[in-house]
Amino acid sequence: MKAKYTLSALLGFLAMHGYSQKGIPPKEDTKKVTITNFPTHLEYSSSLASGLKTANGWKVTPVATGLGKPRMLYIGKKGQLYVTRRDAGDVLMLTDTDKDGKFDDMIRVADFPGVHGITSKDDYMYLCNNNKVLRYALNADGTLGKVADTLIKDLPSGGQHANRTMDFGPDGKLYISVGSVCNDCKESDKETATMLQVDPQTWKRTLFASGLRNTIGFDWQPGTKEMWGVDNGGDTKGDDWPPEELNKIIMGGNYGFPFAYGKRIVDQSREDPVGNTKEGWVKPTQPSVLEFPAHSAPIAFAFFDSGKNKGDALVCWHGSWNRQNPSGYKVERIKFDSKGNPSGSEDFLTGFLIGNERFGRPAGVAIGSDVVYVSDDANGIIYALKEK
Repeated sequence: MKAKYTLSALLGFLAMHGYSQKGIPPKEDTKKVTITNFPTHLEYSSSLASGLKTANGWKVTPVATGLGKPRMLYIGKKGQLYVTRRDAGDVLMLTDTDKDGKFDDMIRVADFPGVHGITSKDDYMYLCNNNKVLRYALNADGTLGKVADTLIKDLPSGGQHANRTMDFGPDGKLYISVGSVCNDCKESDKETATMLQVDPQTWKRTLFASGLRNTIGFDWQPGTKEMWGVDNGGDTKGDDWPPEELNKIIMGGNYGFPFAYGKRIVDQSREDPVGNTKEGWVKPTQPSVLEFPAHSAPIAFAFFDSGKNKGDALVCWHGSWNRQNPSGYKVERIKFDSKGNPSGSEDFLTGFLIGNERFGRPAGVAIGSDVVYVSDDANGIIYALKEK
């Protein structure tokens, strides 16, 4: 189904109180355009899965089905695969007991409403939802302790972007991505649209980077130990703008949201900030390093840490809902050169989108020593990719 909505509004004079709170409106009339196009959903079938295409030298196999809406993935020490299910409010542990390459045992190891992010360190499993970070003891069999420690309970309200993710960096600190509460408004909470850094000794957190609309996927390049992340651009600005972004995320960096996207391209529909112009505000911000088609919706992002693919990264494009010609619905490989800089990209797993129909939406990715797992939260499938 497709629909087109156009909003054109002439912004009038504001009261003095309005100026002091919101800044000066743009000088020109602005137009917002949204194309609503949800590709028709197709139920999973083995014949559709057989049409998936991989990068040269790889093969793909469905290894778990009927999982509802699996999101983030984490590989355990013994090869178990942990799966968070935000909608079900639980975490599953999948195990291949007969070593045939497919998961045949499933255990629910945690119940946590809205759970999304997952990581592990020093025999503990860490889970987060919109507001909380919990820590569970990891048992020898991979199950989790029955009682969790609540480490953080006051993360900002999620609003439009409640999908928190987290991971421990090379410095031992915990990093948490907090998306914006809205499409493109000026945030009222300084911790939204940011990357937070948490000291695991005190659990106190600081603002590591800002101006990130919704960087769900982030990881550290294994050669340089630098943080990289993929950011979701805003909606209602047309088919082709703003782009999705790959950013090198540095301490103290501001990445432009909500006044700019990509390589400091100013959003002219925004009001000027108080005491400045949009152009002046944007000038010291960090530009993106690579850009990708608008509305492709990046979710998970992870680097290969070993082997001949070491240093390259994978990103799951969940797929557009607001673009005339759908984009995303695939997994893409971003290549990095010997100096740890991105040098290009290529498709890694495609075929979920067939014309204006789709039978999968890649969401989570986990990269092991000899396997890549991808979750599809539209049909409840886990795919495994291995080199031939």
